[in-house]
Amino acid sequence: MDSLMSASSRTQLFSSPTIIFSKQATTRKLESSLAFVCLPGKPRHNNLLCRMSQAKEAKLWGGRFEESVTAVVEKFTESISYDKALYKHDIRGSKAHASMLAKQGMISTSDRDSILEGLDEIERKIEAGEFVWRTDREDVHMNIEAALTDIIGEPAKKLHTARSRNDQVLTDFRLWCRDAIDTIAESIKRLQISLVKLALNNKDLIVPGYTHLQRAQPVLLQHLLLAYVEQLERDAGRLLDCRVRLNFCPLGACALAGTGLPIDRFMTAEILEFTAPMRNSIDAVSDRDFVLEFLSANSITAVHLSRLGEEWVLWASEEFGFITPSDSVSTGSSIMPQKKNPDPMELVRGKSARVIGDLVTLLTLCKGLPLAYNRDLQEDKEPTFDSVKTIVGMLEVSAEFAQNITFNQERIQKALPAGHLDATTLADYLVKKQIPFRTSHDIVGRAVALCVSKNCQLKDLSLDEMRSLNPVFDEDVYDYLGVENAVKKFSSYGSTGSACVASQLDCWVTTLGIDKSKP
Repeated sequence: MDSLMSASSRTQLFSSPTIIFSKQATTRKLESSLAFVCLPGKPRHNNLLCRMSQAKEAKLWGGRFEESVTAVVEKFTESISYDKALYKHDIRGSKAHASMLAKQGMISTSDRDSILEGLDEIERKIEAGEFVWRTDREDVHMNIEAALTDIIGEPAKKLHTARSRNDQVLTDFRLWCRDAIDTIAESIKRLQISLVKLALNNKDLIVPGYTHLQRAQPVLLQHLLLAYVEQLERDAGRLLDCRVRLNFCPLGACALAGTGLPIDRFMTAEILEFTAPMRNSIDAVSDRDFVLEFLSANSITAVHLSRLGEEWVLWASEEFGFITPSDSVSTGSSIMPQKKNPDPMELVRGKSARVIGDLVTLLTLCKGLPLAYNRDLQEDKEPTFDSVKTIVGMLEVSAEFAQNITFNQERIQKALPAGHLDATTLADYLVKKQIPFRTSHDIVGRAVALCVSKNCQLKDLSLDEMRSLNPVFDEDVYDYLGVENAVKKFSSYGSTGSACVASQLDCWVTTLGIDKSKP
């Protein structure tokens, strides 16, 4: 500081009648006192000392403190670098709170109007990129409240009546998560639509179905794609269930014990479109179940997307060759010019680890915390923000990939004969001939062994060869053999039979509002 001004300048400065000192200025270092200095006749933004003071602005909670926090502590404890994402929700909650305070007679309607207008101006500045976020103001709440004081003055100091940052941040966070759930649900629907359209465009295409990654039975490709649509529907359902449980308002719980002031928590809950206020003030500020449930739902969705990614990465390989991604959703190699990689779905598979990790972070964070609020809980934002950003990206790129792949029908047809996929259907034939299933299973097993020795398919066995295994075989057995016949024989509800799959498709077309006339 000595390098900034001479001793005489300092004497002149501190003898100026326009200086505003803190109540502890006489016991603080010069740097702390400068936080309250404005040079007469100089605009604040051109005032060197005032610009320096921005690093040491008095905290809104600093009445009892004799010293400012150190730079290291300030940097370590700030959250504005990421929780500014809550600004819309913080402003919305503050507007609801101000309206309630006015209705209850705790602030005047004039003060309420000033607060609402000031908050509108802050929101406008934020969205125009004109708002300066300050680390020394710690978080989104303090930044907005301090800025409001700068704009409207004294009325802004009344806004925090009957409110703590504890219930304020939980209100903001619940509002943010509610909006995020709506966004993810829409992204899930878009992927579902992409998969259903892919199914509609590949009617009657049969592919090998796998268990243990070994060929099992023939299935319609439409049926397989709709399995992922079903999984995604459960994902959406989990999110919407979570939304119902999180939609209760903590505002008015204050630090943890509530307040003796005559607030109306039902009014703020209604304004903010919550179902009701949370019943227990301690639970209101300490609960993170809604975030754990939210990130758990995201993790399950991520696992489903990873499985889809794994299947499509395998199917795009030369060994399978079942699908060809377009160039628009593929990447190449820096060294091997022939390569065409399905990188988006590999990254979907990989990014699932991030979403799962975000959940584990939150679970570990909450483990062992006593009631009520603990500063540890500040760490709930970044994993949640990351989980939402990642899962939305995974859903969007999966939908994009689905819209840009081609199923190689000729390659798939050539692959179908391998594996005796119609073996189970042949066993069903024997059951219909009144042979017990375990006996039928054994007979068909021996039939497959015969095919292996002859290097042929079940449908290639002669009737005499069949009857050598069991005399019940007749000419009608050939109606059950071959993948096309096998698929036709599936008729149980939810099976891969053509009629069943057509019914499933019609259901999803209606549910998702798909116009089949549009590509």
